[in-house]
Amino acid sequence: QVQLVESGGGLVQAGGSLRLSCTASGSIFFGAMGWHRQAPGKERELVATISRSRGTTSADSVKGRFTISRDDAKNTVYLQMNSLKPEDTAVYVCNAKGGLPVREYWGQGTQVTVSS
Repeated sequence: QVQLVESGGGLVQAGGSLRLSCTASGSIFFGAMGWHRQAPGKERELVATISRSRGTTSADSVKGRFTISRDDAKNTVYLQMNSLKPEDTAVYVCNAKGGLPVREYWGQGTQVTVSS
């Protein structure tokens, strides 16, 4: 059974940095992994994705501040978040697609709070 476990969230002042990690259990290779976020009262937003075939993508709102990376040996995806803003406050959730047939898996989320 596949599980995604996030870590690294917390409370940080505006301008600060956090690094989120998401580790997937199981022996499935994930072609694509990514991070989404959801703020109170708002819809879930795609933050960044990474895959071997398509490289990386990121939302315009985080370009130049957030960097997604992955370590396949550890089945882990990271999100380095710099120059954080109060509007980045949200629950950050990782997801991964893989296996045969391809399925999508989701983590439980980690809270990121940026104070002004």
